[in-house]
Amino acid sequence: MIHYHGGPITPETCAERVWRGRHAMISWAHPYQIELAASVCQSFALDNGAFSLWRSGTPVDWDDYYEWTAQWLSHPACDWAIIPDVIDGSEEENDALVLDWPHGTHRGVPVWHLNESVDRLQRLTLLFPRVGLGSTAEFDVASPSRCVPRLREALMSVCDPTGVPRVKLHGLRMLNPAITTVIPLASADSTNVARNIGIDACWTGTYAPATKETRAVVLVERIESHLTPFRLDCYAQASFDFEEHTLLEVCR
Repeated sequence: MIHYHGGPITPETCAERVWRGRHAMISWAHPYQIELAASVCQSFALDNGAFSLWRSGTPVDWDDYYEWTAQWLSHPACDWAIIPDVIDGSEEENDALVLDWPHGTHRGVPVWHLNESVDRLQRLTLLFPRVGLGSTAEFDVASPSRCVPRLREALMSVCDPTGVPRVKLHGLRMLNPAITTVIPLASADSTNVARNIGIDACWTGTYAPATKETRAVVLVERIESHLTPFRLDCYAQASFDFEEHTLLEVCR
């Protein structure tokens, strides 16, 4: 599994320590470290910043996001970008944004929210080689005991008869071992390192790291030490007919 560590990570010496030779997730809501990520990472991906923008109440002009992604998707280390989505929006609103995506199915990752229908998840897997999994209030990733059963239930419908996903799955904000060790994700991201290296109360005791840079390394090694399973631990025959459909047919 690819671990994308989200930014911004401060101080910048910590960002370089975390990202050098690893993978970064750069948010459009906080893009100012993207040049650093592009210069030191194995690869990086682009997040649409919808969650941060939604929480702050900031109006969104997705045309600006399309221009920003067009610039960076041409970089050889840039893997893909999250397609815009509406937090707490309807399936119709999010399908419309999928249709508006200008950069092709292999450079964009649509988001399926855990409170949406399984039918929508199945439709997205017909179009895209990678699908993002996004939490919602009732299935928040902060509570694995609530989101993991929903993930298992929904993902059974997009797996082959042995439980292997038919497409690559990306877990948004899902680098929690309680999730990554039981769900077959191809990649996941979180801002765990960025948020926790500065909380001094969490780093006490005789062997507490002396610097934030060392704290960052400790967190990264802990996060990346967990393996993801090859398949779901509950197998099911997919109930959806995986024949080819056009973009308009799938998203209507």
